[in-house]
Amino acid sequence: MWAMLLPWCPIRQKSIAPKWAPTMTLPSPAWPAMSDPILHLRDCPARPWKNGQGRTRELAVEPPGAGMEDFLWRVSVAEVDSGAPFSAFAGVDRTIVLLDGAGFAMALDHGRSHALTTPFAPFAFPGEAQVAVTLAGGPTRDFNLMTRRAEARGQVSVWREPAEAALGPHTVLLYCARGRLQLDDAVLGADDAWLCPAAVPARLRLAPGSVVLAVDVVPAG
Repeated sequence: MWAMLLPWCPIRQKSIAPKWAPTMTLPSPAWPAMSDPILHLRDCPARPWKNGQGRTRELAVEPPGAGMEDFLWRVSVAEVDSGAPFSAFAGVDRTIVLLDGAGFAMALDHGRSHALTTPFAPFAFPGEAQVAVTLAGGPTRDFNLMTRRAEARGQVSVWREPAEAALGPHTVLLYCARGRLQLDDAVLGADDAWLCPAAVPARLRLAPGSVVLAVDVVPAG
C-alpha cells in the first residue's frame, strides 16, 4: 500500500513562539518532554469514568501524572456501551469526536442537544454541562480532549489529506484514527498517538484513506 503514497511532504510549521500565561507551569514550547513520543492505545488500561458509569483509556495528560482535578489538558478514548450520563468537569472545556459505532444523541442542559453520529466531526461543549446519552445503535468509541478553561483553549483538527497535515506551534498530540501516518522513520497505525516533542519531525506523509486528529492547546489570555 505504501507504494501508492504521495511523495514526502515537508511539515509546515509556523515560527511563532507560544506565549504562555504567567499562571501556567508548562515550559515553552508546549510540547511535553518524552523519551518515547509514540503511544499505543492498547497499552493504556481501561479505567472507570469519574462518575463510575463508563470506561476510558487515558492517552496523555499534562502535567504528567496529573489527576482529574489538576490537569491542564487531557486526551483519552472512551468506550460507551450504555446510556450512562457523562461525568461533570467544572471549569473544563471538552471536545468529543466519534471514532467507531453508530454514535449517540446528547441531551445537554438548558434544552440543548447534539447528535454525535458522524465520525470524525469534533463537537465542543462545557465540561460542567449535564449530558444524558441515548445510543443510536450498539457500543461506540469516542476521542476526548479536555482543557482547563482558565489556563488554556483546546482544539481538535481533522487531517484527511496530505495538504492538511501541518503542525502548528501549539500542537501537542497527533492521534491516528484510521490508516497510517509516517513521521520520519516512525509509523503510527490506527489507535496510535504521537506526543509532539521539542524536536519535531522533518516530514510526514498520510496513507490514502487515513484520518488523523491533531490536538492543539493554546494558552489562555
